[in-house]
Amino acid sequence: MSRADTLRFRHHQAVLVAAVIATIGALPLAAARAYLLPVLLVPLVVAAWAWRSGTDADRRELRLRALVGSRRVPWEQVVELTADPRGRAVVRLADGQQLLLPAVRGVDLPRLVSITGQALPDPR
Repeated sequence: MSRADTLRFRHHQAVLVAAVIATIGALPLAAARAYLLPVLLVPLVVAAWAWRSGTDADRRELRLRALVGSRRVPWEQVVELTADPRGRAVVRLADGQQLLLPAVRGVDLPRLVSITGQALPDPR
């Protein structure tokens, strides 16, 4: 599948901007003492997470991306797509496992289903 056939969900870029600003703000603290250098790691890890994590979907599978690693879930294993009480998208698999879809909200579920080529049932 080409990139044009893939629906990508990522976290809002404001998180990345906030992490860059936090890194700049932590520089004077880290420069004051050598043992404070690890303070710089926190905003850098948040920036990497915001840049990398998310969900990719195409006709064959879902790909859940985290800071480290990813997981591929074929559509054949998906039993249900739903939203939790906080508005985050959740997928239930045939083996009973439930996975939170990174960067996907409940309101995005119709777009997610449309990439599979299946029609949504009429809500009426």
